[in-house]
Amino acid sequence: MKCDEAVGQDLIKRIETNYLEISRVSKTFEGATGIYPALHAIDLKIRKGEFVTLIGHSGCGKSTLLSIVAGLIAPSEGVIVLEGKEIDGPGPDRGVVFQSHALLPWLTCAENIALAVEAVFPGMTRAEQKERVAHFLNMVGLTDAAEKRPAELSGGMRQRVGIARALSIRPKVLLLDEPFGALDALTRGHLQDELLRLWEKFGTTVLMVTHDVDEALLLSDRVVMMTQGPGATIGRIVPIPFRRPRSRMELVRQSGYQHWKGEILEFLYGDDGDDELKRGVSAGDLQKGGSKGPALASVTDHQ
Repeated sequence: MKCDEAVGQDLIKRIETNYLEISRVSKTFEGATGIYPALHAIDLKIRKGEFVTLIGHSGCGKSTLLSIVAGLIAPSEGVIVLEGKEIDGPGPDRGVVFQSHALLPWLTCAENIALAVEAVFPGMTRAEQKERVAHFLNMVGLTDAAEKRPAELSGGMRQRVGIARALSIRPKVLLLDEPFGALDALTRGHLQDELLRLWEKFGTTVLMVTHDVDEALLLSDRVVMMTQGPGATIGRIVPIPFRRPRSRMELVRQSGYQHWKGEILEFLYGDDGDDELKRGVSAGDLQKGGSKGPALASVTDHQ
């Protein structure tokens, strides 16, 4: 079934197809008890400027897939192509923000961002680097915290520095691995709003991992629901039909909000008999070579 024509109409002019392509990606790990199939035959196409979230139960391979896209681990099978170039390792065309801020504790906020800027833009003068760092600190509202170290900041402030650092290198794709998962609800909501504002300003393509259905509905153009592992794959893709810019309070009052929330929750937690769809591929199936994974049930295609 094709995506509703109303979905993302305000973004069409800036969206190009096949910007980031994940093609038949599988990942297995070898352990003491044998081979564990984490991911099986993942196919997903993400458009330029699109905001896509991955959602699923713990252990379904969401973070593994994000790490493969980041180039931090290699797929066992399949390829990932970004703007026509195959990904074979980390690169400045992808910025990553993890649940843990990953800031260097002995450096100030400004120095943490400057380290990334210097690595990606070695031709910049010191003055240009300093100006760029100041610009992105200002973008996340942390100009006054420039000389503070991570230990002097709240959890939310540390994550804002992490986001500023990732955006400062102007990546083609921003990869977010539950960046707000460890924060309290109020701080998380504030940072979600900040992320929306920055995304609308820069138009960066975003692939984000989350456990939070409301977060996915607020931020996403599409929500990709993963089946349970082992051998997790894409079970369903839901296009989010709410126009942008989005307001949290206006969104929850939308007549279709509870419907789409229910669609996602039903897949994740509902007892509707689709156990085969929600379950991934067993190690035994992969070793036999006889399984191609569960049949996909999607309200849109994987593009």
